[in-house]
Amino acid sequence: MSEARPLLSDVRRRLRVPADWRERLRFHAPDALAWRLLALTFIFTVVVEVLIIAPSAASFHERWLLDRLQSAELASVGVEALPYSAVEDDVAEQLLAIGGVQAVVVGDQGVRRLLLQAPNLPRTPDLIDLREPRPLARILDPWRTLFGHPDRSVRVQARPRYRSGDFMEILAPAEPLKVELQAYLLNSLLMSLLISLVAGGLLYGGLAFLVLQPLRRVTRSIERFALDPEAEGDPPSDRHDEIGRVERELARMQDEVRHSLRSRARLVALGEAVAKINHDLRNMLTSAQIASERLAASPDPVVAKALPRLERALGRAAALSRNVLEYGRSEEPEPQRTRFALAPAVAAAAEDAGLSDEGVRLVKAIPARLPVHVDPDQLHRILVNLMRNARQAIEGDATRVGRKGVVRVSAAAEGGMTVIRVADNGPGIPPRLSERLFDPFVSGHASDGTGLGLTISRELAVSHGGDLALVDTGPDGTTFELRLPD
Repeated sequence: MSEARPLLSDVRRRLRVPADWRERLRFHAPDALAWRLLALTFIFTVVVEVLIIAPSAASFHERWLLDRLQSAELASVGVEALPYSAVEDDVAEQLLAIGGVQAVVVGDQGVRRLLLQAPNLPRTPDLIDLREPRPLARILDPWRTLFGHPDRSVRVQARPRYRSGDFMEILAPAEPLKVELQAYLLNSLLMSLLISLVAGGLLYGGLAFLVLQPLRRVTRSIERFALDPEAEGDPPSDRHDEIGRVERELARMQDEVRHSLRSRARLVALGEAVAKINHDLRNMLTSAQIASERLAASPDPVVAKALPRLERALGRAAALSRNVLEYGRSEEPEPQRTRFALAPAVAAAAEDAGLSDEGVRLVKAIPARLPVHVDPDQLHRILVNLMRNARQAIEGDATRVGRKGVVRVSAAAEGGMTVIRVADNGPGIPPRLSERLFDPFVSGHASDGTGLGLTISRELAVSHGGDLALVDTGPDGTTFELRLPD
């Protein structure tokens, strides 16, 4: 384990978050989110209050006008109670002043009667008819009053409440209404700001307690873990909501990553040891093969009988050593893609895989001009491995009597992919192995296989952006499908 500690430190160093990124996380994540939540809460509350103020201003505006109408209606009843509706000028002025209006008109059966005389006006008054429900007009009327001309007057019509007639109409200056409306809106805005501040503060406090503090705790846990994965973090809270689930999942993932880092460090140390042992083993095997070649010249019949078994054993050991070293590489080199015809590449791979007309033969069903755009060396390794596995499976089938072994290779272009199928008429792969066939050190056809060929072949296919899969296996044979992008 002493060798694993520096390797573990190196793994930690590689997985650490850069310092500038940690600073950005530490400064921006909690503070910016808190201020944004506070600002958004305030803005949304103000928007809601503004939406409330608009109809409130319309209601205040209409209520002010109705109050003037009722006062004028009461004044009109008093005027009509006099003989011949005669009213002195000074009395009329007092009645108008009491009602806050400049003129009163009563409409009855299409006849307009002027009860109180209107003064001469510098501008034509605007008509506001409260008898008709016009919501949009009622919303706009207060703003026309606020931003209208200082000499503006309004003619207001409404149905009478205390007397008979079709309508009551008053003429009133808009300036007093404007002053009172400004005061009302100012008070409403101040109250809205106060409500916004209080509501925003309460909402921010709730969010800070329920969301921001747990997020800060999670952020601190991630930062500490990035700095030192071996350091134990704070235990997750007992909350049962989404944040509690996030804390528990984070703690679980951190434990898994710690375990993976320790396992990776041990595997790296073990891999280096295996590489050293494998290197020495290959040297020993080379010496043993040289010795076996010298024994081949011996006339001793016992030696001649045992020599083939020795050579096969040495060959298997050398192949295992070579495959272990090949699989133990940190990564395969990037594919060097070139475009070439597939058919000649399949023929060359079949020759290296040991296929021949005398033994297990190759049957091709490949269009003559079908091209592939892949790394030729890596494709050769994949095809050789698939065809060699097929040949070994056929030759190792003890039940095969009188049947020739065949490996069929077909290919076609399908939707931007080149699909290559390698099928044999061998005994098939046992069901217990078919699901784990691409796992390292799982051999599906021969007891002397290393179980790394298919694993490496699939990695090479994936590095091209394709895949290698077992599509069918059974007593009649096995079929693999290699998909490579054009």
